[in-house]
Amino acid sequence: MEHYLSRLQEATRKFWDKSALNTLGGESFTYAEMAQRIEKFHLAFSAAGIKKGEKIALCASNGARWGMVFLAVNTYEAVIVPILADFTPENVTFLTDHSESVILFTNKARWDKLEKDKMPLLKAVIDVDTFKVIYAVDDKVKSAFDNVDEAFAAKWPNGYGPDDVVFPTDNWDDLAVINYTSGSTGNPKGVMLVYRNFSATVDYSQKNVPAGERMVSMLPMAHMYGLVIEFIYPLCNGTSIYWLGKAPTPATLLKAFAEVKPYLLITVPLVMEKIYKSKVKPTLDKPAIKVALKIPGLRGIIYNKIRKELIKAFGGEVQEFIMGGAALNPEVERFFKKIKFPYLVGYGMTEAAPLLAYEHWTKYVPGSCGKAVDCADVRIDSEDPQHVVGEIQAKGDNICIGYYKNEEASASAFTDDGYLKTGDLGIIDADGNIFIRGRSKNMILGPSGQNIYPEEVEAVVNNEPYVLESVVVDRGGKLVALVFLDEQQIAKDLLDAEHISDIPELIRNGANRKLPIYSRIVTVERQDKPFEKTPKMSIRRFLYK
Repeated sequence: MEHYLSRLQEATRKFWDKSALNTLGGESFTYAEMAQRIEKFHLAFSAAGIKKGEKIALCASNGARWGMVFLAVNTYEAVIVPILADFTPENVTFLTDHSESVILFTNKARWDKLEKDKMPLLKAVIDVDTFKVIYAVDDKVKSAFDNVDEAFAAKWPNGYGPDDVVFPTDNWDDLAVINYTSGSTGNPKGVMLVYRNFSATVDYSQKNVPAGERMVSMLPMAHMYGLVIEFIYPLCNGTSIYWLGKAPTPATLLKAFAEVKPYLLITVPLVMEKIYKSKVKPTLDKPAIKVALKIPGLRGIIYNKIRKELIKAFGGEVQEFIMGGAALNPEVERFFKKIKFPYLVGYGMTEAAPLLAYEHWTKYVPGSCGKAVDCADVRIDSEDPQHVVGEIQAKGDNICIGYYKNEEASASAFTDDGYLKTGDLGIIDADGNIFIRGRSKNMILGPSGQNIYPEEVEAVVNNEPYVLESVVVDRGGKLVALVFLDEQQIAKDLLDAEHISDIPELIRNGANRKLPIYSRIVTVERQDKPFEKTPKMSIRRFLYK
């Protein structure tokens, strides 16, 4: 297995003048410019007294400068702490402090909302949009960043060329990234990933996942799937990465696909299901098309045309559509197979950096999530893994080492023989295909790839006036809060019918003011009776849709 920083070093030297990091409608940087900026950051970190292993937080929107900051910290051998830009200021403040970060990269608008006194270890805050110092604890730290151009010119008087790019590779088991799976301020789970974990996934991907010239990166970079599969792995191939630079909408995405013509697309099943239902199914339901599909010769022509039009909508050069986070609707999946659409459903999680299963679309078995990656031993905790559902567990070079400053969570995450307990249930057939049958975790995948934990949303909802308990469910990509109200308190407050009818909307507005944009509630529905519970008084979630 080759270290991923060795691959990145090689790609940087080989593709020196090629476009590397791009923000659509904004800045673009070649591999050379990327490498030179990384070196400047190394000089600034060193002059500021930042040591290997110290933590540096990054909270910003996706973009070319986000990518450069990540790589600069990662190759300096400090520990990068990517924080989702949609987290509330309270979340960002807490996680920056919990991670013991000494530098924070963000923008001025975000920084102004944070509570500096609650982050006492911070030595500097750098504006990710300009790379200028926003805050510094002393003149030495400020000078280190302010005078970096002079330091670079002094160290490299004859210029900085491809042969000068040298990234460290003797750090396989050193901590590289702390990735928080949520913004929780209660019992945060910062997944600890070492350089070996990333190397294993990049190595597997380079052997099995298609490679190409250009990639549109849509998923949040602070989440592992976007970070590794839309950024680190393709960059190690010499791919040009393009970020949207704004929130993804159908219009901006279609424009980006047409402009960039990506070779690979990472998405969630919901997106493809919507396209099928809105664009494809109405055509298939036309009487003339129904008749034509019964004629073998015409059927093939129609299917080929639909497949080509679908691929064309994504730029025309996509070799493979990788979906993850949920199962694909069976009706949609059957149709995709009929038209030989190049899709597959994979499986992963942050703790696996992130891949656990994948299969090339030509060999992918419908209903599965592919076969286990070669860097992990994946097993089913069952007496008959082919027929009896059990927990999916994994052990290998791509598996994290635990949770930062959370010994209890770390201990409970692994079996006695060292396998990660995924919390997902499934079986493995005789050919090694993994079929997920249920999820013991309740995570909801947002439409743009964000991880949404309903318990955290419910905790906010439950704090609103008159709410006794709640369950948050996903309906077609929209979050709906089912609430059971405190009838006694309503009666005590002598609310009339009009005020009572306003309560659900007041709950929604109140909760949404405290929630990140991606996990805000669309509707609040009243329940007539308390939620059914287990003997341990946990709500039986599966009863509520």
